[in-house]
Amino acid sequence: MAYYDSVLVFRQDLTEPQVKEKAAKFAEIIKELGGDVKATEFWGLKNLAYIIRKNRKAHYVMLNIELPGSQITELERRSRIDEDVIRFLNVRVDELSSTPSIMMKKNTEEAE
Repeated sequence: MAYYDSVLVFRQDLTEPQVKEKAAKFAEIIKELGGDVKATEFWGLKNLAYIIRKNRKAHYVMLNIELPGSQITELERRSRIDEDVIRFLNVRVDELSSTPSIMMKKNTEEAE
């Protein structure tokens, strides 16, 4: 099994509960493909660097996943098919981090 950091970028017109529902749907897809979701982070609604499919902002979600390497292409295919996902990125890592990502640290600092 390989470890991946998977970032999904969802359309701006979705509500936060809808985004969490979509993230849960992708977690189910990963389990169906024989993988496991180790952690989920909701980074929130962020400005995009440029307009993507008429969206100026997007909801970001990061999943730390363990998935067989042969199944990552199927996960990417399903991400492409979903109309609410405007971008995605899957990065293979040597090990999954147990600490919050830099985006989560940044969000907590801004909140304080």
